[in-house]
Amino acid sequence: MTDSPCPPIADADWPDEISDMLDGFAGQLNVYRTMAHHPALLRAWAPLRQHVVKQSALGPIRSEVVILRTAARLGSRYEWDQHVSRARKLGMSDARIAAIRDTPEGEDALIVQAVDALIDARQLSPEAEARLADAIGRHAVIDLIATVGFYSVLGYLLMTYRTPLDDDIAQELYRAPFTPD
Repeated sequence: MTDSPCPPIADADWPDEISDMLDGFAGQLNVYRTMAHHPALLRAWAPLRQHVVKQSALGPIRSEVVILRTAARLGSRYEWDQHVSRARKLGMSDARIAAIRDTPEGEDALIVQAVDALIDARQLSPEAEARLADAIGRHAVIDLIATVGFYSVLGYLLMTYRTPLDDDIAQELYRAPFTPD
């Protein structure tokens, strides 16, 4: 599967101390099966994941814009492919998704600029934060910052341990390749 020192953990080798997490989110994706090599971290990660993934003030579409841009900037292929799939399921076109990787327009541009500022300058300028807060609300700005951090950590893990894309997503993208045109 992979030459990683931390490949995704199979069901048969799942750590006992997090056995209750196998049937939930942790057992569904290779990224969390990789993180399961550190059971205490995976357990601590769960509440933050619940907020960032399920309860963010950004909402699902804006969250995908943030995640896709973060994945593109980090060069995290796993995250990019996973979230192309998720963005499509939310009704985003391949052209819109491709623009997020390059130069989007409208609100997507504002969000992409914020992600870039966080990655490049490690902060939003007061002016950028104010523009963003006016457009999407302060809670959403804070969630945007948290989402960039959350998915950066995941990207570092994925790329360090060469975590393979989940089979279902690989098959989905094989059947319907990402075509930005």
